[in-house]
Amino acid sequence: MNYPIDFSFKILAIANQIYVRDASGSLIGYVKQKLFKLREDISIFADEAQTQLQFNIKADRIIDFSARYTFTNNRGTVLGAIKREGMRSIWRARYQIFDASGAQIMKISEEDPWVKIADAVFGEIPILGFFTGYLFHPKYKILRMDERDVARLEKQPAFFEGKFQLTSLGLMSPAEDELVLLSFLMMALLERGRG
Repeated sequence: MNYPIDFSFKILAIANQIYVRDASGSLIGYVKQKLFKLREDISIFADEAQTQLQFNIKADRIIDFSARYTFTNNRGTVLGAIKREGMRSIWRARYQIFDASGAQIMKISEEDPWVKIADAVFGEIPILGFFTGYLFHPKYKILRMDERDVARLEKQPAFFEGKFQLTSLGLMSPAEDELVLLSFLMMALLERGRG
């Protein structure tokens, strides 16, 4: 994969729209999240016209703080999953990443929870809230189970949209590339409401 990868969330859209672009600016994924779904079921397409399905992310239960989100490719083959660490994620976001066999192979941890809190608090203040996208930038890191760095997702300065950038911090196989991309995409969707 051609890093860094940029995620752009259109804030003013009725339904969440996410554009995923590689370092050259090429669109590598498009998501238009469906409204009023009790159980998350997200389709990732290769194009904005939504003609080429690439991946699907599906929750294992209806609206739950510690639901497990399973990733499949366009043929329905399970690639892996991500799960929030329940109550441990209230202060500092923590997620577990599983491979296709269900074994935990990586984890995501928020680097500094105070940044997320400042972003959320100042975002609620009239007028000042417009500028929080330039001031506070939460960071999340993926680590292997032996604590080696894999990748980092960082919120980027943006006005009227949410922007995140995914950078590689270590070597990954193509299967791990897909798993990391899908994990950060789902995590970003879940964490956007928290800052």
